[in-house]
Amino acid sequence: MKLNKSIKVQKRLRLHRRIRTELSGTSLRPRLTVFKSGLHIYAQLINDDTASTILSASDMKLTKMTKTSKAIEVGKSIAEQAQKVNINSVVFDRSGFRYAGRVRALADAARAAGLKF
Repeated sequence: MKLNKSIKVQKRLRLHRRIRTELSGTSLRPRLTVFKSGLHIYAQLINDDTASTILSASDMKLTKMTKTSKAIEVGKSIAEQAQKVNINSVVFDRSGFRYAGRVRALADAARAAGLKF
């Protein structure tokens, strides 16, 4: 028996597939992809040429904070890790999520910490 995904998730995945046809990360400018669930937010730097994840960050270990403040911390964390491996510029992939709320907070925090996109 196949489980049906909600219409909202199906729309986001359709949009994500459309976005991914135009975006691609390289070793010099990897793709910063964001995924958010109901409780957590995750960010990864991906090199699409080799199909490998360079860095990742999540809010799994952060407690006693709001979701937006956790997203800000994840954005700072991924930017700091990227600077350590000499990555200054990325391509931002919002994965079909609206550029608002936690996704925007993560992106703004990453920009403030030194990433360019």
